[in-house]
Amino acid sequence: MPSVIIINTCTVTSKADQKARRVIRKALRDYPDACIVVTGCYAQLDKDDILKLDTANSQRLFVIKKDEILNFIKNGSLDKNNPNLCESVPVRGQFQFNPKRFSEHTRCLLKIQDGCDNHCTYCKIRLARGKSISLEPDEVLSRLRILEKSYAETVLTGVNISQYKSINNEQVKYNNLAALLECLLLGTERITIRLSSLAPDCVDEQLAKVLSHKRIRPHFHLSVQSCSKTVLEKMGRTYNAQTVKDAVKLLRDVKDDPFLACDIITGFPGETETEFNETLNICAELDFAWIHVFPYSKRKGTPAYSFTDNIAEIEITNRVQQITSLAKQGRASYVKRWLGREVDVLMEKNGYGTTENYLKAYVRCNEQMPSPGTALYCRLLEPDNPGDYDVIAALVRRV
Repeated sequence: MPSVIIINTCTVTSKADQKARRVIRKALRDYPDACIVVTGCYAQLDKDDILKLDTANSQRLFVIKKDEILNFIKNGSLDKNNPNLCESVPVRGQFQFNPKRFSEHTRCLLKIQDGCDNHCTYCKIRLARGKSISLEPDEVLSRLRILEKSYAETVLTGVNISQYKSINNEQVKYNNLAALLECLLLGTERITIRLSSLAPDCVDEQLAKVLSHKRIRPHFHLSVQSCSKTVLEKMGRTYNAQTVKDAVKLLRDVKDDPFLACDIITGFPGETETEFNETLNICAELDFAWIHVFPYSKRKGTPAYSFTDNIAEIEITNRVQQITSLAKQGRASYVKRWLGREVDVLMEKNGYGTTENYLKAYVRCNEQMPSPGTALYCRLLEPDNPGDYDVIAALVRRV
């Protein structure tokens, strides 16, 4: 029986909040002797609502800042007045994680940024994370060098890594993501780099030039949300459909048919059928390899929460289905284009791994299956359709 259960929460949608509450209730019910510690964005914004879930008043439920969890557990303090309970997150704690303590994953995550300076009308995350801050370049490089000793690949993460910027006067030349990547590539030898989500308007000639480097994985995810000028303006986004098209062209110019994905929110208040079709048609034109589609979710505390021109649920569901169908077509088409080609594959478990261009591959191997974290060079043979993977691959050689 565990003595402490830590639940990390998200608040990007109302469903995320609902799932968090369900998990918390279950933990309280199933583990009557455990201390339940809740952290993350939902905990940051709705501490009081979470504490109300302890209907039995068992005094076992705590809402804690992420950077204080270890101290909280170490000190064993269960005092409800403990200053470690969730208030504002101090800047110094947002990059506390030490890569030497990284758990055993096949690839590592390296957080380089937190918070966001945008004011998107639908987004609650920025309320929890605050203004954009960045880990200084020398520290990013130091951590990456440590990780390079044990890992073949890292993923650079943050709330909005497109806003990466050094504020250290001695390192002002690293004033954007492109400059940071140049620094990391020059300061390391073999580790490959995969990026999390990018804003379309940050993909310019400078960034594209750096992304052409062979150690930058050919997999990019654009935070698009809509391709309608009117909807984007209502969302508080600062670009238009042409910006998205330009970003896609630049990425395809510097990489050989990269895996391009995007986020789309549909059913935003006031989104007409014509405006939805603008997004649908442009996504089809750009031939994304995958589209993460989200039905619009009202988030209390955001400007869009008060918008009254809401779309009927049945229509939102229909639009989600249309985007999802397009996404499946795009992925199938992308897999087909890559059949017969040879790519790097980072092994994960049970014989499958992820290709450099983000396909899930099952690797056929006549010898003992390589352990997780092993880098292989494989030929893509055929789609795994229907199946649990994108493609079946055959081992060519170990990297």
